[in-house]
Parts: sequence; structure tokens; C-alpha cells
Amino acid sequence: MAEKKFDWSKFDKQVDLEALENDVKEVEENGGFGDFEPLPDGQYEVEVEKMELTESKKGDPMLTIWFKIVDGEYEGQRIFYNKVMQPQNDKAFGIQVHQNNEMLRALWDCEKDEVKFTGFADYADLVLDIHEEIDGQFEYLLDKTTDKGGFDQFKIVEIFEVE
Repeated sequence: MAEKKFDWSKFDKQVDLEALENDVKEVEENGGFGDFEPLPDGQYEVEVEKMELTESKKGDPMLTIWFKIVDGEYEGQRIFYNKVMQPQNDKAFGIQVHQNNEMLRALWDCEKDEVKFTGFADYADLVLDIHEEIDGQFEYLLDKTTDKGGFDQFKIVEIFEVE
């Protein structure tokens, strides 16, 4: 009995073959993904590559920021800021929103009342507006530390205008 042949072509439409070739080449030159070690705590000069409100694996709203290191030993690597917000958790939700607000204010260098949570749809728009405003305009000195629980903590130490 002949086995049913699977139609793999539907996946081909989702692949940027040129980008894939570059990714594979980079992995081969750098010894593979398994060789990447976590970035040590320290300060890194970064740019914001991506910033959006998204969903965590568990379905909670989450602010995601992709920082790309632009100088130094780790140039080209990324640092990921992922801060979940759990509206169902009365005790944590306020702290989570506050931490995200503080990060957004630090990136945008704005007045306190310019970044506030008034609902998830508005917050998602605000995050996109901030990213549009800062994209290509600023780089940052980002301080990365690890807390007692093993979680990364981030603080913007300095802002540099891109010339």
C-alpha cells in the first residue's frame, strides 16, 4: 500500500531562502547555536530592533523589546526584554505595568504622564508609536544584571543620539 505523500510546498512559501542561507552560514562559522552562552551581566551599547506588545506562551500580554548590541565583543547579539503582564493577578499587575512603563519612559526619554496604561489596545498602540519615534534615532547604554531568582533585569543608563 502506497503511503500518502505529504505536500511540503506549503512550507516553502514561508521561507526566505536567501536569509536562511545566511543564517546557516553564520551558524557554521560560529560553531552552532549550542555554543552561544548567555551574555554576562554588564553594560552594552544597544539599539532597539523590535518593540511590541505581544502574548506570552501562556497567553498573557507581554511587552517584548529586542535590543541589538551595536558595539564591543558581543556586537550583533541580541538581548531580549520580555515582561509579562497578568491582569488576573491583582498583586502583581500594577508592578508589572509600572516596570514596563519605566522601561518605555527610559527609551523614549519623555515626561512621566506621556506613558501610562489606559487599556491594552491603547498600550499596544503607544508601544508601536514609541518604537516608530525612536527607531534609528537613538542608541542606549543598557545595564544587564541578574536577580536572585536568576531573571535578567535591565536599566537604561544613557541615551545616545544617532548621527
